[in-house]
Amino acid sequence: MAKRERNKRSARKARQQERARKEAAQAVAAPSKDEKSHSLFKGKQDKSSKPKATAIAKADRKGLAVVTGYLGDVRQEMRKVTWPTAAEMRSYSFAVIVTLIVFGVAIWLVDTGFVAGLVQYTGLRG
Repeated sequence: MAKRERNKRSARKARQQERARKEAAQAVAAPSKDEKSHSLFKGKQDKSSKPKATAIAKADRKGLAVVTGYLGDVRQEMRKVTWPTAAEMRSYSFAVIVTLIVFGVAIWLVDTGFVAGLVQYTGLRG
């Protein structure tokens, strides 16, 4: 019985979230009273006019508009990046090089051990 109640609650919650999402999308698409009174909206209004650009409409752009939009987003995100200082970069580079050397030596030793074991086991020389 408890499982059935949980399922009902989760279904109600999902429906509520879907309604909230639809209401939010309608609120974005519908122009506000301030926009209707703006000089651009005075006069004859076309009822078939499309709503403002949403995330879905932006995804529908084609060709060059998609590329320029993407590059603009990349540029905006790159401005948010916190770049390391020169001293931090040297220390990070040193740590990476040391780690590569340590793991390279460890893999070389394990490989040499396997080869020596196989040579001893089979009696073959490579």
